[in-house]
Amino acid sequence: MAWVWRFEKADGTETAPAVEPEEFTTQGDAESWLGEEWRALLEGGVEQVRLFEDDQEIYESPMSLRAAAES
Repeated sequence: MAWVWRFEKADGTETAPAVEPEEFTTQGDAESWLGEEWRALLEGGVEQVRLFEDDQEIYESPMSLRAAAES
């Protein structure tokens, strides 16, 4: 199993991240990485992310990085 992030602009189109991700072996590792890198991703133009385990999306909707910045 591989856990991977999809990086998107605000309109939902995929975009390349400013920080190169990796494939993660656990959901916790993927979420920890995002917790460390979300600011750099946001500054690089990523507005929202989606987490996938293989081909299955984990969350019901994209996670906004802008919302994290405002909290």
